[in-house]
Amino acid sequence: MATIETDYLVIGAGAVGLAFVDTLLDEDPDCHITIVDKHAKPGGHWNDAYSFVALHQPSAFYGVNSMEFGDDVIDDHGPNKGLYPLASGTEVLAYFSHLMNRRFLPSGRVSYHPLSEVTQAGDGKATFRSILSGEETGVTVRRKVVDGTFYQTSVPATHKAQFEIAGGTPFAIPGDLPDLWMKADDLPGHYVIVGAGKTAMDTGVWLLQAGVDPSAISWVRSRDSWIINRLYTQPGPDFFEDVVQNQIAMLRAAAEAETGDEMFEILGRDGYMLRIDESVKPEMFHYATISEGEVELLRTITNVIRHGRVQAIAPGTMTFEGAIESVPEDALFIDCTASAVPFSDSRVHGPQFREDRIVLQPLHAPLVTFSAALTAFLEANFDDDEAKNALGIPSPLTDTPNTFPLSFLNNFINRGAWSQNPKIAAWLSKARLDPTGTTMAKMMAAGDTRLAVMGGFSEAIAVGMPGVQRLAEAARAEHIER
Repeated sequence: MATIETDYLVIGAGAVGLAFVDTLLDEDPDCHITIVDKHAKPGGHWNDAYSFVALHQPSAFYGVNSMEFGDDVIDDHGPNKGLYPLASGTEVLAYFSHLMNRRFLPSGRVSYHPLSEVTQAGDGKATFRSILSGEETGVTVRRKVVDGTFYQTSVPATHKAQFEIAGGTPFAIPGDLPDLWMKADDLPGHYVIVGAGKTAMDTGVWLLQAGVDPSAISWVRSRDSWIINRLYTQPGPDFFEDVVQNQIAMLRAAAEAETGDEMFEILGRDGYMLRIDESVKPEMFHYATISEGEVELLRTITNVIRHGRVQAIAPGTMTFEGAIESVPEDALFIDCTASAVPFSDSRVHGPQFREDRIVLQPLHAPLVTFSAALTAFLEANFDDDEAKNALGIPSPLTDTPNTFPLSFLNNFINRGAWSQNPKIAAWLSKARLDPTGTTMAKMMAAGDTRLAVMGGFSEAIAVGMPGVQRLAEAARAEHIER
């Protein structure tokens, strides 16, 4: 068995692992890093995503710190009109390939082993195996193993349907839809979207923009979702006031509300949070981001089926617990039930820094690549695990409006600690992945009067933080039970 040595063994070449490596290269110029990943190319789950997938957060703060992503041209048409464009999955993969081939590998400090999986890691030793050849390589890890697999993102192509599918049932995943043109003489007469999350929303928008009549679409939604209004997540000075007003609104809503659910109702009333059906109370919140134009499109799908989770499908029939729903015999069922993150799985929750291992987790939910980059900064600039963990407390992955205040409070606790630490504050002022840091620095240098909105933010913190703490404490037991 061949053997190699490295300072850091990073498991996973997805966005999170790559963001960590990128910052560590800058902050620790003497270290060597080995990356092992199951995919043939860097980018993690983006390699498996459906072809029309798009990044639903701004490209300006996605990816890695050292390399810009996206452009500054506002969309002038379509449901995203007036906002920064959404990077396609193809663009995301090209970005990460460029990062690997133009920055990581030429540095001479990174070795990359695709189509491989780590089979053992601990006590300064590890082994990985080539998936294609079965050949094993031993690794002496001089410093730490970095686990970039916490999120275990599930996409339709790698997800197994959790319901029975009778033989002969027309069935597809979203990635199959763009190939329907090759079956022009045998197209479905009806489409059934199964799932309520962002993948289902993307699929609905794709079908509608492809020309499918809304009446030819049924949508199974076991529970509805609150969705972040993309207007309030945009980068740059022109949207800065909107971004700050959104934070102010969240704090004021927390002060006014008795529960997290009520907090979201207040935010929805004022347009900061969106829902597809105004008459239904959403029970889910997974940080999905959407434009008002997309919501208007999705509202044209009025045949919505709400009987809970699907248990079985057959030609023309869906079975639920206590209900059977009929659809046209030639209806194509589209499985959109894969969960981007296993929100209820607490397998590795805990501190990030664990002696000879780092488990990458969100420090500012939902900004996962920013969190990973900051974790690398902490690793390189602070001496002991206790100090690092105190400066980077993982945010719980809450999945309901009622439990969201737990995550919201954790973000504020971390942000407060970072602002009081001169090293971190200086890094944040230059960090591309931080939604406001570099924008504020540029605006301050230019004497931009739009910074006046921050006065309202300071007032909102004083008013709202007691409410956030109260809602978080009330939500704690509910989150643990989930």
